[in-house]
Amino acid sequence: MEAPIDFLYSSLPAKAFWFGILSAASLPIGALLGIYFPPRKRVVAALMAFGAGCLLCALTLELVAPAFKHAGFYPLATGAIIGGLLFVSLNKILNGQGAFLRKPATFMRHLVTRKKARMKALVNALSRINILCALPSNEMRALLPFIHSRTYTAGSLIFRQGEKGDALYLIDAGEVEVLRDNAVIATLPAGESFGEMALLSGEPRNASLRAKTEVRTWRILKEDFDTLVRSSPALVEALEKVSEKRLDDCHDATEWRKRVSGYVDALTLPVTESDAREAIHSAGGGAALAIWLGILLDGIPESAVIGASMLHTTVSWALIAGLFLSNLPEALSSAVGMRRQGLSVRRVLGLWGSLMFITGAGALLGNVFFTGASHIVFAGFEGCAAGAMLVMIAETMLPEAYEQGGAITGLATLLGFLSGLFVKSFS
Repeated sequence: MEAPIDFLYSSLPAKAFWFGILSAASLPIGALLGIYFPPRKRVVAALMAFGAGCLLCALTLELVAPAFKHAGFYPLATGAIIGGLLFVSLNKILNGQGAFLRKPATFMRHLVTRKKARMKALVNALSRINILCALPSNEMRALLPFIHSRTYTAGSLIFRQGEKGDALYLIDAGEVEVLRDNAVIATLPAGESFGEMALLSGEPRNASLRAKTEVRTWRILKEDFDTLVRSSPALVEALEKVSEKRLDDCHDATEWRKRVSGYVDALTLPVTESDAREAIHSAGGGAALAIWLGILLDGIPESAVIGASMLHTTVSWALIAGLFLSNLPEALSSAVGMRRQGLSVRRVLGLWGSLMFITGAGALLGNVFFTGASHIVFAGFEGCAAGAMLVMIAETMLPEAYEQGGAITGLATLLGFLSGLFVKSFS
């Protein structure tokens, strides 16, 4: 009978466990570097692209090729499609809970998507304002970049009665009190607009506006509106109709809204520091868990395939190297996201350390579970893992690397692929 201490090191499941640990050891290492010694973005990008190249080589040689050889196309392709769809679906769910913070690229993508969704909601509200709905939709496209967001704290004055009108406001969130001669005469909820006539005349305000709660507004400044009017004869004609009160309703508001919303998709929206702070705040306390689950989602197929693949061949050092290098920059950036959420250094390192041991356990279970499995079952599993990993590389690693590293990404990916091939040549 094999001694327990020997089993921990010499048995195949135990070896799978330790190789899983090795592939994920870069997670706590990367977290430490991200917290205390953050490298330059181009270095992180080069590491990520190099790791992606190694993984692509390992996927091709260690997963796809053997599975295709032993079971053919259909089990492999079926598994790959299932794995890819599972990754996309779960990744979307987790990103919605705050896992988008785990990578700068997914963070920026979330901010832009969030901002465009808010802009489309704004367009929907603007379609109810006759002055703006009277504008030709292509003229409104030119105005969209000049619509700015501004937040007012509860109790603060937005403008005073008697002041010259300088902007149109639309309430995005919160409530606003309307005061005339210091008496509250109305309360405006989210979705309401005020100051429309300021865009046409600039006449003095006939009431004061005060934030009842914290209020987030969209503003169109008169000076921006006037600049657009001077360059657009069609806009002047539309405004003349409004001024003469010949346009009491916007009969084609639905079509107008549809066209202008389409323009929003084509906009390049700037992302500000306040946008980032708002997104981090809105993610809430569960974001750290979502980040952890997001990294776990990235690592599940990787860990299981390490153990399973050892049933038919020796461990793939190209796969181990690719996983190690891909985990390192991911932990670097994600640890920063966790710190933004207010987590202590001890808890951050605890989360990454737990992921390292879960990866080792996944490799062990993969080795045990697939012992004696048929080639078709094994090919389906390897295809599932390969599909999930390939989608992960395409969705997160390479876009992230290119965003931070630019032109260096392609060469680093090529070097990673060739390095994996070089390591394979010795097996």
